[in-house]
Amino acid sequence: MKRKLIAAIGIAGMVVTVAACGGSDSGSSDNSGTDAKELTVWLTVDAQNNWPELVKAADAAVQKKHPGIKINHEYYGWPDKNTKLDAVLATDKAPDVVEMGNTEMLGYMVKGAFAPLDTSKFTNSSAWLDGLKASVTYDGKTYGVPYYAGGRVGNWRKDVFASVGVKSTPKTYAELTAALDKVQKKEGDKFSAWYQPTRDWYAAMSFVYDAGGSIAVESGGQWKGNLSSPESVKGLTAFKNVVDKYMHGDKTKDESDRYIVYGQGKSGMIFGAAWEGATSADPKNDKTGKLKDSLENFVMPGPSGKNLPVFLGGSDLAVPVKSKAQAVAAEWINAFTGPSGQKGLMAKGNLPNNKTDLATLKNDPATAVPATAAEANWFVPMAPGWGQVEKAQVLQNMLQSIGTGKKSVEDAAKEADAAIDKVINNK
Repeated sequence: MKRKLIAAIGIAGMVVTVAACGGSDSGSSDNSGTDAKELTVWLTVDAQNNWPELVKAADAAVQKKHPGIKINHEYYGWPDKNTKLDAVLATDKAPDVVEMGNTEMLGYMVKGAFAPLDTSKFTNSSAWLDGLKASVTYDGKTYGVPYYAGGRVGNWRKDVFASVGVKSTPKTYAELTAALDKVQKKEGDKFSAWYQPTRDWYAAMSFVYDAGGSIAVESGGQWKGNLSSPESVKGLTAFKNVVDKYMHGDKTKDESDRYIVYGQGKSGMIFGAAWEGATSADPKNDKTGKLKDSLENFVMPGPSGKNLPVFLGGSDLAVPVKSKAQAVAAEWINAFTGPSGQKGLMAKGNLPNNKTDLATLKNDPATAVPATAAEANWFVPMAPGWGQVEKAQVLQNMLQSIGTGKKSVEDAAKEADAAIDKVINNK
């Protein structure tokens, strides 16, 4: 997913760059190119700057099996990658492996740009996190391999909540709202006990999925908006209650500068990407001078009584359909994302791509919060026209109408469903 690839794992002051990982596990594929003499791998600069030894480990595993093979690496920044990829896919010079943000995968899968992969050739594929598995799956086929995940957590100021007698993070939604009520009463209407941008659809949809709802549902090969269902309306209403009671900032904003606003010291809590709390505490953003020692991450409880399901962002690795070395490309991907690769990922303080390894992180205080939060997760509808829904900002506009009180939850949800239905099945 296109975003800052930085995650705060554990205490707020510990900032970690989310990364890919490599290893020595080899895989194979039934696709063409088993005798390839050359392999070209496109990754983002995150791997080049922070994980070169992990890339080398994957190279070594493939070269051991294919002596003499030449492996080329090209690295791109997120803003540039897709423009260059689109251009090269129109030629016969396509790379053999390409890194994609997981929300970028769908459009390319719909267009047939990536080769289908045999999941049995990839170690731990049966345990991939549900949201990550969804990001590489289209029309019943798998077109990519997840290689990292980033979720969302709650983050609050211990000093602010301690001032009203709350000294431990909440385990239930009732505990959370009771603490927020105390802070809001003490600080007044110029303070946001919970700074929750209205247009933040990632947070809002977590409430929708927590209530048993969804953005859209599929039936008979056709997708239909589901935001006006009773379950989805219940989740949207819970989100509206948060915005109404605790959000006293601009209710037309999205979450893009949330970490900056949080750093200004006029709010007590946020729910966002795991890196946001720690980034707020960076001296460049902390206008209070207190955040470094007062911020704390926690797993967000949901109104349902379970942990609030979170959107999983991250990257996937895919093999372009025009690759002439598809089998070896699959082997390289497995070497990069297999068991020893996951160990390398976790050793650097990041989350693995599968449930088995994720469970081991729950016993480590430094990773327990993001690991536990990532267990319950959701992903966008893998419908052919989903990209058009996002481009039109249907969800953001719905949420702004609800948050500003211009429309009722029910009316805004029905209007959003109608807008979704017009484009979600269009390729």
